Amino acid sequence: MQTMITGIIGKKLGMTQLFDAEGRVTPVTVIEAGPCTVVQKKTRRTDGYEAVQIGFGRKKAQRVNRPAAGHARKAAQGAFAELREFHVGEESSLEVGQEVRVDMFQEGEFVDVTGRTKGRGFTGVVKRWGFRGGRSSHGSMFHRAPGSIGASSWPSRVIKNMKMGGQYGNERVTVLNLKVVAIQPEKNLLLVRGAVPGAKNSVVLVRRAVKKSN
Repeated sequence: MQTMITGIIGKKLGMTQLFDAEGRVTPVTVIEAGPCTVVQKKTRRTDGYEAVQIGFGRKKAQRVNRPAAGHARKAAQGAFAELREFHVGEESSLEVGQEVRVDMFQEGEFVDVTGRTKGRGFTGVVKRWGFRGGRSSHGSMFHRAPGSIGASSWPSRVIKNMKMGGQYGNERVTVLNLKVVAIQPEKNLLLVRGAVPGAKNSVVLVRRAVKKSN
């Protein structure tokens, strides 16, 4: 049963709005979820746990090395751009070569979406941590500086975890308990309420909510 798999690989297409019969607006993120192909099946007897590895998207043949091509050969679908592993139940009947589609979800249930946030590069404390900064008036020499970062006599060093400027973004983030507003199986589209991490056309992982009963 395809419903026994916990998640699917998708691509974030962007955000839009949906209006109900009473004219109320709902912000939604449109995700192209699947179709994904089962590339490898892991069992408790051979690997110690139950899971399947699924592939999404296509990779050009000239960019596939021989180990990757051999790994995907059993699925008979060519090499995949993305490979991810999801847990399944012991009674799952998914086999190598089968497809996992967006209809594994239902409208009204809740999902968790994982993605990688937009990379902002090196940023200061105002943008990275939301520091207030100094006055912007003429003569001020303290606009967006962090201020004091430690004492001189003791401990005579900068303590760990001090909020300072540095790399911001490009982090793996999971947003929990997003409601499935609509599903379009013929277009492999999944519409979830609210925003999900990542830029347009970035890869996201959609799984059934683990902290909320559907």
